[in-house]
Amino acid sequence: MAENQRTSKVLILAAIYNWVWGASVVLFPSWFFDMAGMDRPAYPQIWQCVGMIVGVYGIGYWIAAYDPERHWPIVLVGLLGKILGPIGFIGAVLEGSFTLKAGLTILTNDLIWWVPFTLLLWRAFKGSVSQQIPENIPGLEETLNNYRLDTTGETLADASQKQPLYLLCLRHFGCTFCMEALDDLKQHRERIRDLGMRIVFVHNSDAQTGRNYLTKRGWVDTPAVSDPSGVLYASLGLSKGTFAQLFGWRTFKRGFSAVLKGNGIGKLAGDGFQMPGLFIIEDGQLVRSFRHETAGDIPPYCEITEKPA
Repeated sequence: MAENQRTSKVLILAAIYNWVWGASVVLFPSWFFDMAGMDRPAYPQIWQCVGMIVGVYGIGYWIAAYDPERHWPIVLVGLLGKILGPIGFIGAVLEGSFTLKAGLTILTNDLIWWVPFTLLLWRAFKGSVSQQIPENIPGLEETLNNYRLDTTGETLADASQKQPLYLLCLRHFGCTFCMEALDDLKQHRERIRDLGMRIVFVHNSDAQTGRNYLTKRGWVDTPAVSDPSGVLYASLGLSKGTFAQLFGWRTFKRGFSAVLKGNGIGKLAGDGFQMPGLFIIEDGQLVRSFRHETAGDIPPYCEITEKPA
C-alpha cells in the first residue's frame, strides 16, 4: 500500500509539473528563449502548441496515478519522450540551434524523471509477473480442443485436421509491433494460403474487441481465437516478457523503426506483458514454432512455412 501511494505521488507531481510548465509556455511563450539567450521565435504559436502538448501529458500522468500498474503505457510513452528530448537537444546544440543554457529545462523536464519512471515500469512489470497463470496448465493437445475459431466455431484441433494452421499469437492490440505484424503479414498472405495453410490470430482481448480490431486492420474473414486467460499462450510455450524483452534497447530501436513505418501506439487492449510467437499446427500437433526473444522481433513469416530438409 505504501509503495502504491509513493508511485501515485510521483505521477501526481509529474502531472502538476507538466501543467505548470505547459501553462507558462502558453501564457509567456518568450521566457524560455530569453532565459537561454536565444532569439525569440517568429511564430510563437508553434511554441505555445508545445506547451499545450506538455499539459496534455500532465492529464495522462494524473489518470495513471489512480492505477499505475494498469496505466503503465502512459508512463512508458512519457519516459520515451523524456529520453528522446535530450537526444534532440544534443543534436540542436551540435548544429548551433540551441545554447547550452537552454539545457537547464532538460534537467527538470526530462532527466530527473528517468529514474522514477523506470522504477514505475519495473514495478508494473513485477506486478504482472506475480499474476502468472497457475502451473497446472493443460497439455497442448487438450488446449487445442478447448479453443474455438470465432468465425466457424471449430476447435483448433479440428481445424488443424483439415489444413495446417498458421497461428500468429499477438501481444495486445495497442502494441506498435502488433500493428506492424498485421500489416507485414498482408504481404505474405497469398503465399501462405497457396501453401494450403489457414491463418489464425490469437489475441488476449475479448472476442468482440478482437474481431472489431482485426476487421479494422483489413483482416475481415480471418479467424481469431480469444485467450484473455493466457492458457493457450502458455501451452504454446509463451510467457510474460522480462523487463529487457519488453523495454530493452533492442526493443526500443525496433519500436522507433516501426513507428517510422507508420505504426503508432494505441490503447492497451489485452496483456501488455505477454510475449508473442508464430506457430504451425497440423493434425493437432505443433510442427514448427518461433518464439520472440524480444517484443520487437520480426517473425519469419515465410521461412516458418518451409518443412525441414
